[in-house]
Amino acid sequence: MFFELLSDLVKIEHILFIVKNGAAISEIRSPLSIKQKEKWITVGDNDGPAHMHIDSEKIKSAKFVREQKPEKISFSVRFFDSDETRILAVFFTKMYDENMLLIPERKKIYDTLDQKYSSKI
Repeated sequence: MFFELLSDLVKIEHILFIVKNGAAISEIRSPLSIKQKEKWITVGDNDGPAHMHIDSEKIKSAKFVREQKPEKISFSVRFFDSDETRILAVFFTKMYDENMLLIPERKKIYDTLDQKYSSKI
């Protein structure tokens, strides 16, 4: 299920994958390749300049999050472990035009994925 969701996300333009801990932040932009071998999901080209390996057995939940910011709403999908610690955040970027108006086509992509996966995750 989580591999399927990630597979849909990596194909979308203007998606930002963020892995963060107390000392470092890694950001990788889509579109990316994805594959799974045993429990490990590899996002990005293993021989390329940036990629990540995700232990699929550690992902226990995912949530579609709309977060109100001062100037706009942030749209993301966040993946969590069994302690509800965030493993990975996937942000939809370029959701607004130059006048800070939400781009309907971008929101539709987010809403379609939300409808497809929210009841399953």
